[in-house]
Amino acid sequence: MPKSEFWFHLPEEQIAQQPLEHREASRMLVVDRSARAFRDSRFTAFPELVGERDVVVLNDTKVFPARLFGTTETGAKVEIFLVRDEGDGTWQALAKPARRLRQGKIITFESGLKAKVVEKSDEGTVTVRFDAGSDVNETIDRVGRTPLPPYIKRSREEPDSDRQRYQTVYAAKRGSIAAPTAGLHFTPEMISQVESLGVEVAKITLHVGYGTFEPVRSDDLSQHRVLAEEVSIDAETAERLNKAKGEGRRIIAVGTTTTRALEGNMTKNGRFTEERGFTELTITPGYRFKAIDALLTNFHLPESSLLILVSTFAGRELIMEAYEHAVAAGYRFYSYGDCMFIV
Repeated sequence: MPKSEFWFHLPEEQIAQQPLEHREASRMLVVDRSARAFRDSRFTAFPELVGERDVVVLNDTKVFPARLFGTTETGAKVEIFLVRDEGDGTWQALAKPARRLRQGKIITFESGLKAKVVEKSDEGTVTVRFDAGSDVNETIDRVGRTPLPPYIKRSREEPDSDRQRYQTVYAAKRGSIAAPTAGLHFTPEMISQVESLGVEVAKITLHVGYGTFEPVRSDDLSQHRVLAEEVSIDAETAERLNKAKGEGRRIIAVGTTTTRALEGNMTKNGRFTEERGFTELTITPGYRFKAIDALLTNFHLPESSLLILVSTFAGRELIMEAYEHAVAAGYRFYSYGDCMFIV
């Protein structure tokens, strides 16, 4: 199937640039796969749509401030977006503008943090090595900025006002360069309300990587691959999920990242098992879901791997109809936007 099957017209003004004042105040489009229908709702109605036999699975990854602004020895301003930790202070990164950097170049950031460009690729990525002996992560957390996706516009002169809101209230394990955005709608009170109904809440970890932003480059989706991402599922959670599956209870994934982690684990092992490693699963049309029964997700961009995943779960025609309705009805899209609950 060509990626053009997942194109739709999205007015730029519907890409949410700011979060709502209250996390739980978003709209929610409820999509029923069996009835092939959808209806408008609010996220505050989420507890009414889950039952005491359900298990809601959250991704507890924590976003770190992966955007760094610095200057070269010649005074040129550059932005470095950290993508993958290679260990020993070495990182794969995106650079802007990449043309200003060459191998051996030194970049100086706030607090005297320095990095040397040790390699540069033709695709605009660079490998940088930070000063040896410094606590790189601690310094990055202090001087870095929130790694918002490129669709949310912020200038380097603006205060970093997104640190709190571009983070779920249950974030615990540092490692993501993007938020698992379906979880941004939850408040502690909402989670408590869901649990008070007898719903189990489980947590796994998938550290969101560059694959979230990377465009689908192949027109033939059978050739598309999403970059591997680090996953952690503990033994107790795996057994809780296996018990729920065995009893025919619904497993509700909060977000496409949770979906990828659970489906990757189940595909690899045939059941839920303890895992600490990487998932390479790419979900495209033809994939048969084995782990999840329902999905809470935000609205995604045209021809994106996330839209393709959601369409594979609910059916392309139904999702594209739902998206057409969401655009016409003025829903807010992407990270700070509204959500969709697919049941």
